[in-house]
Amino acid sequence: MPYKSSVPLFWRLKDAKYSLVGTKCITCNQVFFPPADFCPQCRRKGKIEKFQFSGNGEVVSYTVIRVAPEGFEKYVPYVVAIIQLDEGTRISGQIIGDINKVEIEKRVKSVFRRITEDNDQGLIHYGIKFEIVD
Repeated sequence: MPYKSSVPLFWRLKDAKYSLVGTKCITCNQVFFPPADFCPQCRRKGKIEKFQFSGNGEVVSYTVIRVAPEGFEKYVPYVVAIIQLDEGTRISGQIIGDINKVEIEKRVKSVFRRITEDNDQGLIHYGIKFEIVD
């Protein structure tokens, strides 16, 4: 049975998925992505606010996917990386473009791209991917 996405779920997560909006504890200046409801360091004393990440960062680690999970077979080979954002947090994401140009410590920037689709008649999923900054 093909996977079907929940439209309400994607609507609730749209800021994080489409705009790299996370949260920041203004008490200790720690940033979180995905967004957090409370600061694990400050606990109840911490005040959390929405925070817009720049989308710029550096590749910390990466792997080339050559055997993809179900639904992503047509995209192989592709690169998934751990990216250290300039604001301090690390996130995972796909790096688009020439897979031979991906290296540790390369600078990347976020771009808005198609991720996948449920099926021919289903939802098309968009989100943030990254590309190498030359």
